[in-house]
Amino acid sequence: MSGVARVPTMTSTATGPGPTPSERPSDLWRWSARDLSAALRRREVSAREALDAHFERIDAVNPQLNAVVIEDREGARARAEQADERAAALGSAAAQELPPLHGLPMTHKDTHLVAGIRSTSGSRLTDVVPTRDDLIVARLRAAGVNSTGKNNVPEFAAGSHTFNDLFGATGNPYAPDLSCGGSSGGAAVTLATGIQALADGSDMGGSLRNPAAFCNVVGFRPSLGVVPLVPTRDAWAWLSRTGPMAREVADVALAMSVLAGPDSRVAYDCPVAGSDVAHLIDAQPDPSANPLAGVRIGFTLDFGLGLPLDPAVARTVEAQRVVFEALGARVEDACPNLRHADLVFDVDRGLSMALKLRELVQRYPDGVKPEVRWNVEHGSSLTGGDLLDATLARTRLRTETERWFSRYDVLLAPTSQVLPFPLLQRYPQVVGGQTMGTYVEWMRSCTLVSAMGGPAVAVPAGFAQDGAGVALPVGLQIVGRHGSDVQVLRIAQAFEAATRYVDQAPELA
Repeated sequence: MSGVARVPTMTSTATGPGPTPSERPSDLWRWSARDLSAALRRREVSAREALDAHFERIDAVNPQLNAVVIEDREGARARAEQADERAAALGSAAAQELPPLHGLPMTHKDTHLVAGIRSTSGSRLTDVVPTRDDLIVARLRAAGVNSTGKNNVPEFAAGSHTFNDLFGATGNPYAPDLSCGGSSGGAAVTLATGIQALADGSDMGGSLRNPAAFCNVVGFRPSLGVVPLVPTRDAWAWLSRTGPMAREVADVALAMSVLAGPDSRVAYDCPVAGSDVAHLIDAQPDPSANPLAGVRIGFTLDFGLGLPLDPAVARTVEAQRVVFEALGARVEDACPNLRHADLVFDVDRGLSMALKLRELVQRYPDGVKPEVRWNVEHGSSLTGGDLLDATLARTRLRTETERWFSRYDVLLAPTSQVLPFPLLQRYPQVVGGQTMGTYVEWMRSCTLVSAMGGPAVAVPAGFAQDGAGVALPVGLQIVGRHGSDVQVLRIAQAFEAATRYVDQAPELA
């Protein structure tokens, strides 16, 4: 497979309007978000040039994969022109005065509202043009992002396979006839194919992490309150998170530097500030210098619950533990007691889905896919006893995990239990010889971690061959205790520097 090298930015002392189109580098689509945003602020690349490269890449690869489903080229062009005018007016002060993501083109997850750009959540029932941004989008746009369109999602983000009746399915960049994961599947594909360098997503049961694993990119689920979920119908909601995806950990850190921060509309404090993450943006860990010396790591394949796993995934993840040992960490077979995690996730998922979609499903019962209807029915049928049991279970789970994290810094585990599966399959029905009872059961490697409540980052962990001999990405989760976001990202960055699996780009026609 071909690699995508990190391209260094140019240096320039120009104070004019910026490079002419003939001077635009031909490989901007390969650049990291750090390099591209730095070049934009230094006016070595104009916002219009970055936008042209973005749309050229969409035209080149999107017809094969169907990742970007809504575009606003006219609006994006006007915003790029405004960004260039602002940069020109600042002249030599532009690099210091412009926001950190000035002019960076970006499509957003189609469950995130973007003012002035069509939003559907993958359903005809919610096809609107909103007048406001969701908080994660608002913070990205305040940092200078040029919003250009929307990425495909499963209907109402239900499930880790990106397909819907409105736009169809999104293919995997490493094998277009296979799933890219979900629900932030379209976002992961835009990163893997170079359409953009940063993406936003959300994660209840793995929707940032699973597509990252399937597409060989990085997906980060922050601690509760770090990127507040606003707007929300429940100010005390804790299971769902919003966060960034990128091709490299340092680009995730760049995104978190502008995304992290409190919001009074939710009931939780923010344990991590954007400034806490900023030092990771330019960090370059030296794998030979034992960057993880003293780090205590627990390693598990089955989460202590006998979780079924594709043997190819198991072998690939197991092989990574020696990398962490070589980096100086102490790695032991260990996992928190997660016997309560399934109940915690199951009840809160159902409650959250019913709270969000109950009225819509009651009004249009045949207008939603079966998985959405099942979730809402499950959440609506919960009894007071169910909620009491789940509350007690969550408290026990918290006690168990806190006790475990007093002995270990992070947990290493597989991101997904399977390799990417056929595009026309709704979900894997058999994993490791075990039949899956529901459409979420094959995702337990992520849902168990969601129930734990802390931050988790999915990083590329190599490739494994499927039954047809196709080399497909495998992901590894690094999981921490609440508030340990910086430590989790630092460990991920050291692993990434030692392996560079992120450089194995898909080969597209």
